[in-house]
Amino acid sequence: MGAIFDAIQHKLTAAFTPTRLEIEDDSGRHAGHAGANPGGESHFNVTIESVAFAGAAKVARQRMVYRALAEELAGPLHALSVKALAPGET
Repeated sequence: MGAIFDAIQHKLTAAFTPTRLEIEDDSGRHAGHAGANPGGESHFNVTIESVAFAGAAKVARQRMVYRALAEELAGPLHALSVKALAPGET
């Protein structure tokens, strides 16, 4: 995987100690769109499950993830889709 993928994986693991973390580079579906990088790693889908999200609203969970990835979102990462779950949620 690439540097952005690795950064997402490292930062989310460090911040949330997830019980499940799925990261998908979805850049290929956005080729030719604004913000798309021909080399990929501009659009990602993330599914993360962690006890850190228990009791938090959906928007609060997304903000937590965005804070953890603020550096990437300010630069090379154009779009991030987040599904943040507490254990036992689907």
